[in-house]
Parts: sequence; structure tokens; C-alpha cells
Amino acid sequence: MKDHLIWKEEDRKTVYTCPIFSVSERFCRSPLDNNLRTFTILDTSNWAIVIPVLKTERGEEFVMVRQWRHGARELSLEFPGGVFEKGEDAFAAAIRELREETGYTSDKIVKLGDFNPNPAIMSNNVHIFLARDLRQLGKQELDEDEYIEVEIVPAREVMNGLGKPPYIHAIMAAALALYNAAL
Repeated sequence: MKDHLIWKEEDRKTVYTCPIFSVSERFCRSPLDNNLRTFTILDTSNWAIVIPVLKTERGEEFVMVRQWRHGARELSLEFPGGVFEKGEDAFAAAIRELREETGYTSDKIVKLGDFNPNPAIMSNNVHIFLARDLRQLGKQELDEDEYIEVEIVPAREVMNGLGKPPYIHAIMAAALALYNAAL
């Protein structure tokens, strides 16, 4: 281990809170000169992202969701996913988000891995899952502020479009990297 690179947190305080995240200041000692410095961190719940795969006569396709993203101020076509509910584990969050956002479920969900979305300033993790053998249960069960359309998109189209609208979500690229590694 590279212990000589580890900062020691001495204290923290929350400076802002809203329904989906809080901002904290972390007071940490530097590993080499022992100076106390302040770092601003975005604290939020963990997220689950699901790559739902359908085998069709056209080949492998993804069940995706199209929705408005306020930060980007544009529509995004991405994998279903969202924030863990209080006390929920990663698998339960993945199954719930898949069902709520798409109306599909699966008994064949495997975890591909997880990432920290931005370890410089964020404290949470995003857990990436693969869902096969999908079954359509019925309609979506969206939150009151979710307006989402479900789309079935050929896997090749998604991979070729990554990094261009509507495939703008960076975490989706990380999910696809894990998906491609698992093939």
C-alpha cells in the first residue's frame, strides 16, 4: 500500500443539503507536510445502472430510456437506473429501477462492477448490472418528476453513437466498457 499518499481526515461539516445530495467540507492533513487543507465533497446516495439486453431477430438490443437531463439541457438516451432507496442493496435497487423505468424485469441479473463517478469530488458509487432473459411486466412505475420513454435500440447503434447525442451520459460509457469486457 502507498500509505505515504493517504490524507488523514480530521473533521467534516455539511455546508449545504437538498433532497438529492449534500455538500460537505472535509478537513484533511496532507501526507507529506502535515498541513491542514479543506476539500469540498458532493455526498449522495449510491446509484444502480442496468444494461437490459433483449435477443431479437435483429440481434442483440438494449432496452433504454429517453429522458430530459436538466444539467445538459438536452434529451439523453441511456440505460435505466437511479438512486438507492434507504436501506436498499445494489441488487434490489437494480431490479426496482429496471421495473419502474421500463416495465421489464429479469431473474438473470449479474453485477458487472462499480465505479466512483468522480472520485475527486464525489463520495458515492454507481453499481453496474447486466440483465438478460427479460420479461415485460407491464407499464412503467415512474416517480412524479420522471418523464421517460422506453426504446429498444440495437446494441451496435448504441456503441457506434456513444459520445454523440443522444448518447451523452458518461456513466453509460463506463457501463458499456464493463459490458464489453464481460462478452
